[in-house]
Amino acid sequence: MYNRIILAGNLGRDPELRYTPSGQAVANLSVATNEKWRDREGNNQERTVWWRVSVWGNQAETCNQYLSKGRQVLVEGRMNCDDSGNPRTFQRKDGTWGATYEVTAQVVRFLGGRSQQGDSSEIRADDFDDSVPPMTEEDIPF
Repeated sequence: MYNRIILAGNLGRDPELRYTPSGQAVANLSVATNEKWRDREGNNQERTVWWRVSVWGNQAETCNQYLSKGRQVLVEGRMNCDDSGNPRTFQRKDGTWGATYEVTAQVVRFLGGRSQQGDSSEIRADDFDDSVPPMTEEDIPF
């Protein structure tokens, strides 16, 4: 069995950093992925899917330090599901039901130019994996 997911998207809000009682750092990210297609009538369609991403350890602290709303990220990790293998469901305050897609990140890569974060002199080289070139929406195959 293999559970691996790769997301390329934009942050919907700034990371939320917390610490467990044992002192382990965990950052929660909200990542939006977009899908565009043309329907049978030739109309352009678009769908945005929101993902809740948990990042642990030193990587969580780095995400909290350098990421902000709107920043492009590539997340590699595993998808979390309920006991039956489905997305986790919840009931909203208005009584309607919804589902949430949750991912535990193993790797988070910062995409886009460093200029999105301001002066690049503030950024340490060991915080990034520069072997992955920046992606644009045109590079995403879906």
